[in-house]
Amino acid sequence: MTKKRALGKGLGALIPTNDPLTAASETSSREGVREVPTTSVAPNPHQPRQHMDPDALEELAASIKELGLIQPLIVSEAPADTEPGIQYLLIAGERRLEASKLAGFSTVQVIVKEATPQQMLELALVENIQRADLNPLEEATAYQHLSQDFGLTQQQIADRVGKNRVSVANALRLLRLPPFCKSVLASGQISEGHARALLGLEDDEDLLKRAIKTVISQSLSVRQTEELVRRLRASPTVSQDDPVATPETQALETEFSQALGTKVKLSRSKKGGRLTIHFYSEEELQGLYDILVDR
Repeated sequence: MTKKRALGKGLGALIPTNDPLTAASETSSREGVREVPTTSVAPNPHQPRQHMDPDALEELAASIKELGLIQPLIVSEAPADTEPGIQYLLIAGERRLEASKLAGFSTVQVIVKEATPQQMLELALVENIQRADLNPLEEATAYQHLSQDFGLTQQQIADRVGKNRVSVANALRLLRLPPFCKSVLASGQISEGHARALLGLEDDEDLLKRAIKTVISQSLSVRQTEELVRRLRASPTVSQDDPVATPETQALETEFSQALGTKVKLSRSKKGGRLTIHFYSEEELQGLYDILVDR
């Protein structure tokens, strides 16, 4: 097998200098920090985050009001056709900008960098991932933009954001969910793991709605949700109160899934059973081949 790539590169993999988000003093001496009006900075047009927690923003505003803005924002010069008054486009630091305005600051410190639209998306995405600011659908949508708009493969996306390719592939699968399922995922009523399990019912919205209701009302684990999906696919009229897979079977499925990096289902019978390994793209199939065959 080929040697695994090192993960967790973060912003350092995207910016060929010291990380300006964690080393503002070093960056200041090298590139210069400017004090600019908050009204002159427009949001990053490629910002993947769609929602900010109001309470967290209030807390950040209180901190900035007390201590000031410790880390400068990262911006680029605005194009000539930008609306009047806007001099900069935000690359990273959206929460800090909004919190600074909330704290009553009329100016903020910025570091100006040149960035292409692709780099603006990558930098904003990595910053949010490092700070765990994105919900699973926002992260998946950003990956989709990098793939569709800029032609990056799943492996290239993984390299840029410091994750493995399987994580990127699993995130992208979430975008196949119907709107009502995305809504409960975005609201936190189900986890990303639950959502991936529910993809097994994506072609039957009635069953999917039944499954989501059961998952929420019974507080099912991810493994129990996978078993519920399997039973519903095998017999759509099955009672959702029936027991799910035994803990032993669930534990084996977990070990197989962790070893292979994808969904694995184990079905047992008196004469043996069946082990089903799922893949969702040619890249995932190649990865499984590398693990199981090309050792």
